[in-house]
Amino acid sequence: MASGPTDVSAVLVEGPWRHRLVAAHGARFHVAELGEGPLVLLLHAFPQFWWAWRHQLVALAGAGYRAVAMDLRGYGASDKPPRGYDTPTSAADVAALVRALGERDAVVVGHGVSGRTAWALPSLHPEQTRGIVVVGAAHPLLSVQVLADRARRGTGTGPLRASAAALVRQVPVLPERRLVHGDGVERVLRAAAGPGWPGEEELTRYRDAVRVPFVAHSALEYHRWIARSQVRPDGRRFAASVRRPVDVPVLQVRGELDPTVGARALAAAEVFAAGPHRALEVAGAGHYAPEESPERFTALLLSWLARF
Repeated sequence: MASGPTDVSAVLVEGPWRHRLVAAHGARFHVAELGEGPLVLLLHAFPQFWWAWRHQLVALAGAGYRAVAMDLRGYGASDKPPRGYDTPTSAADVAALVRALGERDAVVVGHGVSGRTAWALPSLHPEQTRGIVVVGAAHPLLSVQVLADRARRGTGTGPLRASAAALVRQVPVLPERRLVHGDGVERVLRAAAGPGWPGEEELTRYRDAVRVPFVAHSALEYHRWIARSQVRPDGRRFAASVRRPVDVPVLQVRGELDPTVGARALAAAEVFAAGPHRALEVAGAGHYAPEESPERFTALLLSWLARF
């Protein structure tokens, strides 16, 4: 059964944080922020919005950081222009947002598709990048490695389902309809999560958020660019720009049960880190480790941040 669109107010969830719109890079970005101190900027995964970081916002603020969770371009209460759903533009959005927040630089935490943005930032915008944390994502140049890993582990349904979903998202119109109708969001989340997640609250929040007008299309455009970039000139330029190892500290985190990216891909990414690099797993969690196991994930994050 079809479900109608929801109002953008659905993503303005109340809490100890403060909501505001910030103008940056020719658009307006919605952020939720809490705390004072060095900036930690949190970028959500598909098909989520800033609320995915609610646990970390509170914990980071309590540990002495300025924690800011943004809605990516096209998501939540941020602007939804017809273009700009490519990794270089996303990186430029984040760098401009750091400056618009009045900060010189930030530790950027990117989850899923935003993990690519986090990897790109030290190469494309080094002045705004103090360090990066990449959750549930490989380096952008390891896409083939990720697919090979899934095939190698493909006797289970998880890796095969993750690969099939990536292919289906390239089709026009149909993926948007499947996402906003019926159990579309639930299928996406459960396909990559560990057992027992999401709960009813998460399902309700993410269903409502993806039904905000234009969000489903914008969200899927990120995935379409990733696939098409393999053969397009802009994709080749981007690949060349992220080939050199980055100098900032890098933390990579994956849920132990994450079918979207394997431990081999995380280990392979070490060649792209010229500075300190760590790759860690969250036991018992799937792709959505920050929500599936918030205490364990947050403890890893805070321990790593304390090192520098």
